[in-house]
Amino acid sequence: MSTVTLSNITKQFGDVAAVKDIDLVIEEGEFFTFLGPSGCGKTTTLRMIAGFYYPTKGKVMFNDKDMTTVSPENRNTGMVFQNYALFPHMTVFENVAFGLKVRKVSKGEIRSRVEDVLSKVHLKQFIDRQVSHLSGGQQQRVALARALVIEPDILLLDEPLSNLDARLRDEMRNEILRLQREYKITTIYVTHDQVEALTMSDRIAVFNVGNCQQVGTPTDIYNQPVNDFVAEFIGETNLWEVEFSSEDEEYKTFLFNSVNTEIVVKNTSEQIASYRQDDKLKMSVRPEAINVSKSVIEEENVLKGKVKLVQFTGESVHTFISLDEGSITVKVTDLNRGPSTYLQEGEVVYVQFPADQVRIVPSVEE
Repeated sequence: MSTVTLSNITKQFGDVAAVKDIDLVIEEGEFFTFLGPSGCGKTTTLRMIAGFYYPTKGKVMFNDKDMTTVSPENRNTGMVFQNYALFPHMTVFENVAFGLKVRKVSKGEIRSRVEDVLSKVHLKQFIDRQVSHLSGGQQQRVALARALVIEPDILLLDEPLSNLDARLRDEMRNEILRLQREYKITTIYVTHDQVEALTMSDRIAVFNVGNCQQVGTPTDIYNQPVNDFVAEFIGETNLWEVEFSSEDEEYKTFLFNSVNTEIVVKNTSEQIASYRQDDKLKMSVRPEAINVSKSVIEEENVLKGKVKLVQFTGESVHTFISLDEGSITVKVTDLNRGPSTYLQEGEVVYVQFPADQVRIVPSVEE
């Protein structure tokens, strides 16, 4: 296992800065995810760790060794690509054994190590089958086995599940996590899928337009986003512009201009992100944190509205409520407890934003 340190990493392609001044430390045995939309720099960063790109500026360190310009084959990393990159004319055994043959491992040891890793990915019975005759999920397991069999210090995965259907993605998430825990290998995972990031990661780095916006545990990223991009990209949220109004020791008050009312927020770092005096501010309220009632709620931050749309998703019910005080729609999410609990379109309701569930964040310009 290795610690990976990225020090002030920048990658230029001509005049375009794909990655800008990234500083990260990924600990030994950690499952670390690069998360962000397409074109945000996450795969470019992964490729600099793998050695496929060299940084324009900055250093890549494995433990205390400078690997910045070391070639990929000398980094002892295992890579799993989005398109699997398997050899279709070879069998499962031949694909998995390929890296060991390149390293001139003895035939006996190759057979032993390939059989062992195929057992761990539950593919030993397919050892002599052509990979072109396997399903997508099975091919993904072969790609994983090929990366693991060389016993890498670091496992790199570039959106490995994006070509699979939803049910198979769920199964493979669990499989990858099981193998990572079993091998105790430092793992860096690239994805644009927030569910993958939240369910699999020890820590997440959220990328946007070449910048790392925030690094933290899944619960930190979800509950305490540092800006409006992270709040909106991770999970679902209601996000509206607000302006600072006043404060005391317990609460800060913000003017919710769109509905011409004041919102009180607990004056803690959990509820209010760091911001500068000239920052534009936004209020983020997760749909599951909002209280809704058909009768008046005698609490702070209560607004009257009308049910606009009800969406049944199976495990939960999404309710969209148009506020009377302005042209604002609130999304509320409740666990599905049966049709008798669903609100009806056109019903008048009262919506409350609990003061300890609101998050105030600065707005970032892309």
